Amino acid sequence: MTACHSPIDYSAWMGRTEDAVDELSLNLIKRIAATFGQTPPAAGQPLPALWMWCFFQEPVAESQLGGDGHPARGGFLPPADNRNRMWAGGRVDFIAPLIVGAQAQRRSTLLHIEQKHGRTGALLFVTVRHEYLQNGQLCVREEQDIVYREPNPPKLHSAPAEAPADWSETVTPTPTLLFRYSAVTFNGHRIHYDYPYVTGTEGYAGLVVHGPMIATLNLQAFMRANPGKQVRHFAYRGVRPLTVPGSFEVAGRISAPGQAQLWAGNADGVAQSADVVFD
Repeated sequence: MTACHSPIDYSAWMGRTEDAVDELSLNLIKRIAATFGQTPPAAGQPLPALWMWCFFQEPVAESQLGGDGHPARGGFLPPADNRNRMWAGGRVDFIAPLIVGAQAQRRSTLLHIEQKHGRTGALLFVTVRHEYLQNGQLCVREEQDIVYREPNPPKLHSAPAEAPADWSETVTPTPTLLFRYSAVTFNGHRIHYDYPYVTGTEGYAGLVVHGPMIATLNLQAFMRANPGKQVRHFAYRGVRPLTVPGSFEVAGRISAPGQAQLWAGNADGVAQSADVVFD
C-alpha cells in the first residue's frame, strides 16, 4: 500500500521575515570584480548593480544542507519535498546607491506561495521581498521569484528574440567562472559545479549557468552600451537554462524613451528576458 502524504499548509510561512546584516567589504568586492573581469569600486563608491546578491548569505553548516547543496528547506523558506529549485526571475527597484565599504541590512519577507500544475508536473511558486538599507535608508527593493519543480527533463529550446538588437556581447562561460560566482555568492547548489550530479540526477546537459549571473551580465551590457543612464527598475524572467560548454549573447534594444528590452540566449532561443526602466 502506498503511503499518503498530507498536503502542507503553507499559510504558516506567509509573512515570515528574516533580517541579515553585512559589510559591503572591499575583500569580497575585489573577488566579485575579478569574477566579472572588472575594476573593483573603491570604498565610498556605489556598489555596481546586482552585486548585492553576493552579500547577506547566512553560512549554513554542511550537515544542514540538502542533497542538492541548498540549505535544507522548512526554515525561512517552506518545504518543497524533493523538487528541484530554480531562481525563476524577479523585479528590482534601484532607489539610492548602496555604498562600498559600509554596513548594510537586508530585510526579507515571504510574500506569496502558490502551487500550480504545469506540463512538467507540480510547481511551487515562492516570492520573497528583499529590502536593502544603509543608515536606515531604503536603497534597493527586490521581489525574487523561486520555483520548485518536480524532477523532469529541462527545457532545451525556446523562441528567438523578436526584435533586432541595438547592442550585443558574447559570453563564453567556463566551469571556473561558474565556480567563482558560486563562491562569491556562497551558493552550494550542485548544478553549477558538480557535473556527475547535474547530468545524472537533475538531467541537464552540462553545468548550469546561474540565473542571477546571467541577469547581472545582461544589465552590465546595457550599462556599457548606454553610458550615463541611471537604471531605476529591472525586471527579468528565466525562460530556459543555459549550460556549459557553449557561448551565449546578452543583448538588447531601446524600445521607447526611458525603456529597454534585454535578452540572453543562443541559437536555441532566448534563455532569459528582461525589461529596464532608466533615466
